[in-house]
Amino acid sequence: MCGIYLTNLDRSALQIKNDLKKIEFRGPDNLSVKKYNNSVYLAHLRLSIIDLDKRSNQPYEFDNLTITYNGEIYNFGTIKNELISQGYVFETESDTEVLIKAYHAWGQNMLNKLNGMFAFAIYDIVNQKVFCARDRLGQKPFYYFWGNGKVEICSSPKSMHKATKISQEGINIYLSAGYIPSSFSIFENIKKLEAGKFLVFDLNKNTLEEETYWDLKSLKRKSKITYESAKEKLDDLLEDAIKIRMVSDVPLGSFLSGGVDSSVVSLIANNHAKNKLKTFTVKFSEKELDESEEANDFAKNIDSDHKTYLCDENELINSIDDLFIAFDEPFSDSAMIPMLMLCKKVQNETTVCLSGDGGDESFLGYNHFDWVKKFNPLLKIPRKIRILITPFFKPLLSKKHFDYLKNIFFLRNINDFIINIFLNFIVINKNYDTSWAKSYYHSFYKSNHILQKTADINIKLWLEGNNNVKVDRASMYSSVEIRNPFLDYRIIEFARELPVSFRYSGKNRKIILKDILQNKLDKIKLNKPKKGFTVPISKWIKGPLKTDIEKIFIKKELQKIPNLDYKKVLCYFKQHIHGKADFSHIIWRVYVLCKWLKYNG
Repeated sequence: MCGIYLTNLDRSALQIKNDLKKIEFRGPDNLSVKKYNNSVYLAHLRLSIIDLDKRSNQPYEFDNLTITYNGEIYNFGTIKNELISQGYVFETESDTEVLIKAYHAWGQNMLNKLNGMFAFAIYDIVNQKVFCARDRLGQKPFYYFWGNGKVEICSSPKSMHKATKISQEGINIYLSAGYIPSSFSIFENIKKLEAGKFLVFDLNKNTLEEETYWDLKSLKRKSKITYESAKEKLDDLLEDAIKIRMVSDVPLGSFLSGGVDSSVVSLIANNHAKNKLKTFTVKFSEKELDESEEANDFAKNIDSDHKTYLCDENELINSIDDLFIAFDEPFSDSAMIPMLMLCKKVQNETTVCLSGDGGDESFLGYNHFDWVKKFNPLLKIPRKIRILITPFFKPLLSKKHFDYLKNIFFLRNINDFIINIFLNFIVINKNYDTSWAKSYYHSFYKSNHILQKTADINIKLWLEGNNNVKVDRASMYSSVEIRNPFLDYRIIEFARELPVSFRYSGKNRKIILKDILQNKLDKIKLNKPKKGFTVPISKWIKGPLKTDIEKIFIKKELQKIPNLDYKKVLCYFKQHIHGKADFSHIIWRVYVLCKWLKYNG
């Protein structure tokens, strides 16, 4: 992976270099800054993965074009052969050269040919245009400023000259969701390019165009594919998606949790590896969170070169401060802690790791699919009736559970419920405004099935805004590249067209994936409860984090946060400490914001 930068602001190469050193972990192998037309700078931080020679350093130039690019184009070999057939000659073995020449040959239409994760900017030196794009699922970050003909683009706002003032809108969104989805950011005047979109900056005309080149398609017809045909087709897609993600000139391994998704990836990758595949897992001291035993058993079954890393409580807690350096914006998914630690552990073993992230979205593996199924009938009751009967539940429930129920019953419909799964059913904003989320509602109309609607919002909102951010920032902090086969757009598209019954039936989830895995490896247990990849935040708040939180959770400090209902937060903290209710996700969310602002604000 890498870090990109482009600007026509009045800056010097030295200033740009110094700013990019703040995110040097994104590309420790090379830092270059070049100036064009005496006005436009392109810069690049390189983490060398393919063609390690300096000839592939960036910015990379061809004809009147120059590029700064972050990511991997997994099918670059196929595209390269197509370009060769058209007369193009290649000087390197890198996907960077393929990318710039693909744009030279086909312009923006080349985006439809790309299979990968990417964020890039191509500057046309003659026509004074900047063409930028981000991958279909938003795996790689892209921040930008645009105003009065001035542009600044970067992989992180930490290195942006224009990222100076904290956005109150960004804080409001974070308090609602625990992350800040595209196109918003924590900084005023800084935006994130949304997944599946491209930009064209015309520096002569001072104009900006934004267009969508990929989105989830409407599922108008029921699929007639048989289950056996679906299994065969999905198996072929998985084999290819994993195989093309194993191209690397540096050591490659695979994360293995013991769950279905990482097991499928590790098994197929091991079959394609020249030598034994290196697999890695984390062992937690808390048995209720630990899946290392399952991972070890699976590694023995596939005969991989397996390594288990012990992460004790003190080590994990001591790594928390690293979060506020690694993450460009406040981010409260506690799974970022073990992910950060795992990447730190493996950096001496491998530079590239495969992962099973993304399988839950397409194959309906999360618990919230059960929630939607259960609450859908209740939310069909007219809202006025739900509001009228809500007070009768107060004596029967704890304050926490009553607050949850009240907020759910006051929702307009099941669509609002689904959106709130990825935000929060407990409100800590003084003025609760989720108008920013309206742009995601169009995804509800792409399917008629309530669980597929949920999966679509999962992909468009949470996957891009939360999960992909966690994976990218945690891995880049240790200069490790993570590749996710389940985020191959072909798998996303194919899975959406499958009948829900092929993927979900009551308590049985990921049905078709389990069957594919069972066919490849006999005598494997696949129905153990999902533990998730997280840490005991609730316990830590009462223990080792309590003193630090108490220093922050005082009226004087919390009042500084715009639109935060600090009285409610302090009440929740008190109840949590005294064991009356578990408000750990709320407390952690506010704690992370306060700490992040201290480090970055």
